[in-house]
Amino acid sequence: MPLIKTLRGKTPQFGKNTYLAETATVIGDVVMGNDCSVWFNAVIRGDVNSIRIGNKVNIQDGAMVHCTYQKTQTVLGNNVSIGHHAIVHGCTLEDNVLVGMGAIIMDHCVVGSNSIIAAGAVLLEHTLVEPGSIYAGVPAKKVKTVSKELVSGEINRIADNYVMYAGWYEKEKEK
Repeated sequence: MPLIKTLRGKTPQFGKNTYLAETATVIGDVVMGNDCSVWFNAVIRGDVNSIRIGNKVNIQDGAMVHCTYQKTQTVLGNNVSIGHHAIVHGCTLEDNVLVGMGAIIMDHCVVGSNSIIAAGAVLLEHTLVEPGSIYAGVPAKKVKTVSKELVSGEINRIADNYVMYAGWYEKEKEK
């Protein structure tokens, strides 16, 4: 069973068709939309500030979503994929964003819609990613503009696939 924990009077809230893996952890002031998934060993800690998550968001294995006490909340738009072992901390990710495996996004960053943060990239505090950009490196810098093919072939494909994968796990529960 996933660990869903009430803290400081706040209980996580989940939309329709949400999949939580058995080892997922969701704590405190977290509100999640529809068609979301939180995978194995992923942690969403709304213990020190609020976390708001849109629809069709997947938080993959080992990822951490957190915020900073009295300073930053975390807001994830719709159609967002957070890759394995990524850290998303006190920032805003607008709609249609792909965060690669092991990427780190720090406090006060804003990632514009239709953007990709490459695997292993580190967005330092206060980084503003213009919509439709690919950022890579340490510290992360813009390396490219996202093409329409990348929006449909990567950003949307991955978000859609994770809804499908969650369905596979839900069907197994029914057996």
